[in-house]
Amino acid sequence: MTPLAPLFLLLQAPAAPTTAPPPAHEPASQDWRDIPANELLVMRLAGDRTVVIRLAAALAPAHVANIRRLAAAGWWNGESVYRVQENWVAQWGDATEKKPLPRGVAASVTPEFEIAAFAPAQRMTRADTHSATAGITADGWPVASDGQGHAWLTHCYSMVGVARDEAPTSGSGAELFTPIGQSARRLDRNYAVVGRVISGMEHLSALPRGPAPMGVLPEAATRMRIVSVTLGSAMSPAERPRFQYRAADNPRFAALIRRRENPPAPTIGSGGADVCEVPLEVRRAP
Repeated sequence: MTPLAPLFLLLQAPAAPTTAPPPAHEPASQDWRDIPANELLVMRLAGDRTVVIRLAAALAPAHVANIRRLAAAGWWNGESVYRVQENWVAQWGDATEKKPLPRGVAASVTPEFEIAAFAPAQRMTRADTHSATAGITADGWPVASDGQGHAWLTHCYSMVGVARDEAPTSGSGAELFTPIGQSARRLDRNYAVVGRVISGMEHLSALPRGPAPMGVLPEAATRMRIVSVTLGSAMSPAERPRFQYRAADNPRFAALIRRRENPPAPTIGSGGADVCEVPLEVRRAP
């Protein structure tokens, strides 16, 4: 005969499974914020490739206004990515730089090399070689300052800048570029930053490099053709992409930065990191 278990054991409920709390640097559901449709620039390239750019409308309003007008006029349609320089930038627009701008698009824009104020939600622990202090804004933009009242968006990988000639006012927004290798921080405060590639960056960074000086592709047949560039707000709801950015105004993002500056063993950290090393997460809206 099998001995009966003690009554108190029979009455015990099974232990509830324990769930480990999420890591301190992981985002919570409320950290994801929608990107407005009029801040999305959808660039379709040949070969069914799509690149989506988030526009920094609040930080470079004059250039973004020009870019919106250019997109509405279809100015980039049929143009190309005509410069791909190894470990530097990919640039697109009119390769001849002679195409007339649409009516209402300013040929000269007052330089927006700087932003109104340095007001990051999170700051990096250490200064870097290009700034006295740097950080991430609440809405997910990398910014820096000289500590003397000047602040700017940084030229990190995948950020979108405005190409120009020697004159500071010569950048209309018609010719754009993005760093495809190292960050291009030496361009900070010398070229306006108007956004960031948030999807399809591989279609620009993996292009064949141009053989000519500065990576210019001299033959039209070797350039990546732009099929169309459209604002998200100009697309039908069914066609329009929907994205969310990870907000930085919370302790979870602060923990992300500290983890990047001081990674867990066996990785050896230095107690600091460049602002361009902070991952600026974006996802498709669920």
